[in-house]
Amino acid sequence: MSDTEAERQEKDLVLEYELDAPPEKVWQAVSNPTFREAWLPKQELAETEPVSTAQGEEVSYRMRDGEPPFLESIVTFQVRPDANGGTILRIVHGLTDARLTPRMPPAANNNAPWLMRAA
Repeated sequence: MSDTEAERQEKDLVLEYELDAPPEKVWQAVSNPTFREAWLPKQELAETEPVSTAQGEEVSYRMRDGEPPFLESIVTFQVRPDANGGTILRIVHGLTDARLTPRMPPAANNNAPWLMRAA
Protein backbone atom coordinates (compact mmCIF):
# COMPACT_ATOMS: atom_id res chain seq x y z
CA MET A 1 0.00 0.00 0.00
CA SER A 2 1.37 3.39 -0.97
CA ASP A 3 1.54 6.38 1.39
CA THR A 4 -1.06 8.19 -0.72
CA GLU A 5 -3.46 5.25 -0.53
CA ALA A 6 -2.97 4.99 3.26
CA GLU A 7 -3.63 8.74 3.64
CA ARG A 8 -6.81 8.45 1.56
CA GLN A 9 -8.06 5.53 3.67
CA GLU A 10 -7.56 7.55 6.86
CA LYS A 11 -9.80 10.32 5.48
CA ASP A 12 -12.54 8.02 4.17
CA LEU A 13 -15.64 7.15 6.15
CA VAL A 14 -15.78 3.34 6.44
CA LEU A 15 -18.86 1.51 7.72
CA GLU A 16 -19.22 -2.26 7.99
CA TYR A 17 -22.42 -4.21 8.57
CA GLU A 18 -23.20 -7.88 9.11
CA LEU A 19 -26.45 -8.75 7.32
CA ASP A 20 -28.58 -11.92 7.50
CA ALA A 21 -29.32 -11.83 3.76
CA PRO A 22 -27.25 -13.89 1.30
CA PRO A 23 -24.55 -12.02 -0.68
CA GLU A 24 -26.47 -12.39 -3.98
CA LYS A 25 -29.46 -10.53 -2.55
CA VAL A 26 -27.32 -7.74 -1.08
CA TRP A 27 -25.42 -7.42 -4.36
CA GLN A 28 -28.70 -7.02 -6.23
CA ALA A 29 -29.79 -4.28 -3.80
CA VAL A 30 -26.62 -2.21 -4.32
CA SER A 31 -26.11 -2.80 -8.05
CA ASN A 32 -29.57 -3.05 -9.66
CA PRO A 33 -30.90 0.50 -10.38
CA THR A 34 -34.50 -0.51 -9.65
CA PHE A 35 -33.72 -1.80 -6.16
CA ARG A 36 -31.04 0.83 -5.45
CA GLU A 37 -33.51 3.66 -6.20
CA ALA A 38 -35.53 2.67 -3.08
CA TRP A 39 -32.71 3.59 -0.69
CA LEU A 40 -30.28 5.65 -2.82
CA PRO A 41 -32.28 7.93 -5.16
CA LYS A 42 -30.70 8.88 -8.48
CA GLN A 43 -30.89 12.59 -7.60
CA GLU A 44 -28.23 11.89 -4.92
CA LEU A 45 -25.88 10.55 -7.61
CA ALA A 46 -23.73 12.68 -9.92
CA GLU A 47 -23.99 9.83 -12.46
CA THR A 48 -26.55 7.03 -12.39
CA GLU A 49 -24.09 4.55 -13.91
CA PRO A 50 -21.44 3.04 -11.61
CA VAL A 51 -17.91 4.44 -11.80
CA SER A 52 -16.49 0.93 -11.43
CA THR A 53 -17.81 -2.56 -10.82
CA ALA A 54 -16.28 -5.88 -9.80
CA GLN A 55 -19.21 -8.18 -10.49
CA GLY A 56 -20.67 -9.62 -7.28
CA GLU A 57 -18.02 -8.00 -5.07
CA GLU A 58 -17.80 -4.21 -5.37
CA VAL A 59 -19.59 -1.29 -7.01
CA SER A 60 -18.71 2.43 -6.83
CA TYR A 61 -20.90 5.46 -7.53
CA ARG A 62 -20.03 9.14 -7.91
CA MET A 63 -22.16 11.33 -5.67
CA ARG A 64 -22.66 15.10 -5.49
CA ASP A 65 -24.06 17.11 -2.58
CA GLY A 66 -27.44 18.68 -3.25
CA GLU A 67 -26.48 21.88 -1.43
CA PRO A 68 -23.58 24.31 -1.89
CA PRO A 69 -20.65 23.85 -2.20
CA PHE A 70 -21.83 20.74 -4.16
CA LEU A 71 -18.86 18.57 -3.19
CA GLU A 72 -18.27 15.33 -5.09
CA SER A 73 -17.42 12.00 -3.55
CA ILE A 74 -17.18 8.31 -4.37
CA VAL A 75 -19.12 5.73 -2.38
CA THR A 76 -18.06 2.09 -2.75
CA PHE A 77 -20.16 -0.88 -1.64
CA GLN A 78 -18.16 -4.06 -1.00
CA VAL A 79 -20.09 -7.30 -0.59
CA ARG A 80 -18.57 -10.52 0.78
CA PRO A 81 -20.01 -13.64 2.40
CA ASP A 82 -19.56 -14.32 6.09
CA ALA A 83 -19.10 -17.70 7.79
CA ASN A 84 -22.81 -18.05 8.67
CA GLY A 85 -24.26 -17.70 5.17
CA GLY A 86 -24.95 -14.00 5.60
CA THR A 87 -23.17 -10.99 4.16
CA ILE A 88 -20.63 -8.44 5.27
CA LEU A 89 -21.41 -5.12 3.61
CA ARG A 90 -18.58 -2.58 3.73
CA ILE A 91 -19.32 0.99 2.66
CA VAL A 92 -16.40 3.31 1.92
CA HIS A 93 -17.29 6.96 1.34
CA GLY A 94 -14.53 9.36 0.41
CA LEU A 95 -14.45 12.95 -0.80
CA THR A 96 -12.83 13.26 -4.22
CA ASP A 97 -13.62 16.87 -5.05
CA ALA A 98 -10.60 18.60 -6.60
CA ARG A 99 -11.41 21.77 -4.65
CA LEU A 100 -10.37 20.02 -1.44
CA THR A 101 -6.78 19.29 -2.47
CA PRO A 102 -4.42 21.98 -1.23
CA ARG A 103 -2.68 23.86 -4.00
CA MET A 104 0.73 25.05 -2.96
CA PRO A 105 2.35 27.77 -5.04
CA PRO A 106 5.72 26.83 -6.50
CA ALA A 107 8.65 27.71 -4.29
CA ALA A 108 10.52 30.92 -5.13
CA ASN A 109 13.81 29.24 -4.27
CA ASN A 110 15.07 25.70 -4.70
CA ASN A 111 13.75 24.75 -1.25
CA ALA A 112 16.75 22.51 -0.62
CA PRO A 113 17.82 21.72 2.94
CA TRP A 114 20.43 23.97 4.49
CA LEU A 115 23.94 22.58 4.33
CA MET A 116 27.00 23.80 6.15
CA ARG A 117 30.42 23.79 4.60
CA ALA A 118 33.28 22.26 6.44
CA ALA A 119 36.15 24.69 6.90
